Amino acid sequence: MKKILLLLALACCTFVAEAQQKIKVACIGNSITFGRGLGDSTYPAHLQRLLGDGYEVRNYGVSGRTLLKKGDKPYWAEAAFTEAKAWAPDIVVIKLGTNDSKPRNWDANKADFVPDYKAFIAEWKALPSHPKVYLCYPVPVWDNTFTIRESVVKGEIIPALKKIAKQEKLPVIDLYKALKPYQSYFKDGVHPNRLGAVKIAEAVEKKIGAKKK
Repeated sequence: MKKILLLLALACCTFVAEAQQKIKVACIGNSITFGRGLGDSTYPAHLQRLLGDGYEVRNYGVSGRTLLKKGDKPYWAEAAFTEAKAWAPDIVVIKLGTNDSKPRNWDANKADFVPDYKAFIAEWKALPSHPKVYLCYPVPVWDNTFTIRESVVKGEIIPALKKIAKQEKLPVIDLYKALKPYQSYFKDGVHPNRLGAVKIAEAVEKKIGAKKK
């Protein structure tokens, strides 16, 4: 009986140790990360399948959120932001900026975007887990139905992100380039469908999963 209990204890310890060794990936973003209308076919869900059992991917996307603190729905105020930091991820993938391009957010507050983004990065860098942070360029915008503007995304937000990444010495995942050939994957002009979510996951996995290959 003692041997059986010992074996069970060892098995339990092994299971816990294996779980603790998984690389934790926090996907931070808006409705494109959350997976508006996609069910279990979100990009973080596809990313989990691509990365495999050595990783644990969690979706912390919240629809409609901005990076700007003075935006109409700042990610800073969300429980997801607090929960993601408390999880102590090893990798953080930030995909914010699309909703910032709306006139009510960008036109009055564009000067705050770079300092706000740097402050956002600092929140993650300050975590005890010292996660590696990746910045994502927004995906292309094909229709301004939601007042999200392609001209601002491409002409102002992406250049700002390029500047931030250079100054902060952080890697970039170019989702704009990755999704540009796939306009048909955007039924409403803004949100990628399931095939688009797969393309996002593939672009992210190509960057963060490189070391495991």
